[in-house]
Amino acid sequence: MLADTPATPMTGLLLTGGGARAAYQVGVLEAIADIRLACGAGAQGNPFPIIAGTSAGAINASALACGADDFDGTVRTIARTWKNFHAHDVYRADHLGMLRSGATWLTLLSLGWVLAKWRRVKPRSLLDNTPLRELLHSLVPLERLPLLVRQGHLQALAVTASSYSTGDHVTFFEGDKRLMPWVRSQRFAVRDRITHDHLLASSAIPFVFPSQALHINGREEYFGDGSMRQSAPVAPAIHLGAERILVIGAGRMHEPKGEAHLHTTNTYPSIAQIAGHALSNIFLDALAVDVERVQRINNTMRLIPADVRKESALRPVELLVIAPSQRLDAVAARHVGDLPHAVRTMLGGVGVSSAKADVKGAALASYLLFESGYTSELMALGYADAQKQRAEVVDFFGWYEAPAGQQPRASAALAD
Repeated sequence: MLADTPATPMTGLLLTGGGARAAYQVGVLEAIADIRLACGAGAQGNPFPIIAGTSAGAINASALACGADDFDGTVRTIARTWKNFHAHDVYRADHLGMLRSGATWLTLLSLGWVLAKWRRVKPRSLLDNTPLRELLHSLVPLERLPLLVRQGHLQALAVTASSYSTGDHVTFFEGDKRLMPWVRSQRFAVRDRITHDHLLASSAIPFVFPSQALHINGREEYFGDGSMRQSAPVAPAIHLGAERILVIGAGRMHEPKGEAHLHTTNTYPSIAQIAGHALSNIFLDALAVDVERVQRINNTMRLIPADVRKESALRPVELLVIAPSQRLDAVAARHVGDLPHAVRTMLGGVGVSSAKADVKGAALASYLLFESGYTSELMALGYADAQKQRAEVVDFFGWYEAPAGQQPRASAALAD
């Protein structure tokens, strides 16, 4: 944390993981840009000096950080990418690509591990995400980060990944030279030059995408999705000096009790349903727990006299959480048919159905549905949810909401 604190509280942005679900985050950011414009706060520069992301959220976070000198324009660029997404932009979705990756897994299931070992079959992942690397080169110009930090547009970017080699949870950060690394139980931070390899590592959904080798502490380790074993998703932004944090989730923070059994059946769960349940545990559960933890600490701090509070390392952190108001599994169920034929065939083998009523089976697909129909609907949901919390957003940033007749119109580019 920096020694000198600016008059305006240092604001952080946390973007969580969730594969294709991360399209929701972009809709929220579009709404933030429009609200900021309506409040006449566009001249204030980058609203998020500290940006932290995990998994697909790390990619969005890095793209946003690389355009910190033009927040509105960068949000528009990211939005265009997500609005026009297709699965083949992220992973090999053709029949040949599926044969080289997904079919290998089916070989293991049909021939068995012993025979597969004899045939020297060494599968690395269900899908080949080579196209994603190509996309990152155009969407995320990481070479801009050092200049943006020096110019004061950005204080820090943090990207988190999980080491298969050691079991540690590592946050890689690049930013102001006064920022210091931190160490906690089974998690620590490393100052590093963020590369596309870091983004591929952070977004490597277990089993689905291949792990990524990174050099750390003088040795090479293999990393996977940063959402795995992530006990404190909000922590990196706090360690980097954020005093207030906008948290954008990729799943509902608290499912309504009456809704949990709407799609329950007495049939044995499919592999897809089990896999979707496991991924939801990895991507969604830790955030809700950590937000509650921060809120409890805030409440406790308020009970401590101000003079005593100064002697403590703890400090209150203001949180604004925006998360989907609808079940994204249900949204995905309406779009499973949009996936390329080869992908649908493979997912159908583990129980993903194109039936719109198969919400539980669509949970797995919700992370892989990089198709414009699905991503555009998630973006529209994110935009609407953020607008519903408009008053909270304005209060969080300390913006002034002009009277309705005096508000400037959103730019045409933002309205695309």
